[in-house]
Amino acid sequence: MPELPEIETIKNDLNQKILNKKIVQIDIRLPKIVKSPLSRFKTTLKNQTFKRVGRRGKLMILEINNDLFLLIHLRMTGQLIYQEKNGIIAGGHSDAKLDFNLPGKHTHLFFTFDDKSQLFFNDLRQFGYAQLVNKKELAPILLKFGVEPLEKEFTLNKLQELLKNKKRNIKAFLLDQSIIAGIGNIYADEILFASSVSPLRRTDTLTAKEISNIHTNTKKILQKAIKYRGTTFNNYVDSEGKKGSFLNFLQVYQRANKPCLKCKNLIQKTKVAGRGTSFCQKCQF
Repeated sequence: MPELPEIETIKNDLNQKILNKKIVQIDIRLPKIVKSPLSRFKTTLKNQTFKRVGRRGKLMILEINNDLFLLIHLRMTGQLIYQEKNGIIAGGHSDAKLDFNLPGKHTHLFFTFDDKSQLFFNDLRQFGYAQLVNKKELAPILLKFGVEPLEKEFTLNKLQELLKNKKRNIKAFLLDQSIIAGIGNIYADEILFASSVSPLRRTDTLTAKEISNIHTNTKKILQKAIKYRGTTFNNYVDSEGKKGSFLNFLQVYQRANKPCLKCKNLIQKTKVAGRGTSFCQKCQF
């Protein structure tokens, strides 16, 4: 699933590419992907422009005006791909076999701009969505998200406050979007490994030092992942020649049964909070 670094990366890219371009056509190939009345969705967006692309947790917010917003959530397998004559930019779910001959069989929604560039919403498993909302409708949606881990509000004191009286495993805590927004399976595993904390640990057993380490590593790992454009599209070069991926820095995620990079013991894999979880039994306790 695309997480905060992947959404932040494509948000930053789109802010450089799609703003103030008139939308001349909206193609909806899979009606269920749009959580708004289809006729309203099309007629409202046609001839409009996007003024800013924002993000809240894993939710992308494309601002049309002060009272109109397009929400896009990529969920498990969603991708946003922008194509113009000079090349493409892409973000979201990783797919080594991604066919950039667009629209493709997994393209469910796409926008054509007045300069003939296009923005495609692909989703293999069809869990993602696009939704048109006004400011009043947007407010309660945003309230469902917890603190942004890269904002100044996410202090050590704030994390301690969030953990107070919680009795659940630490990975489930990190994955809870109503507590901390944007962390998913990849970065929860990486944060806990860097902090030497087992994903199976109950939150009420964490020491002050362990909480401090989790706070520090949350910021450090998310910032580094954004710097390297997330953990997806490692085989992809965009229209500005940007290449690279946080895949090269993963310590435990997708490394089950491989030697731990610290102690050489084999990385274990289990299920925690319903998600496949990789960790080192020797380094994390």
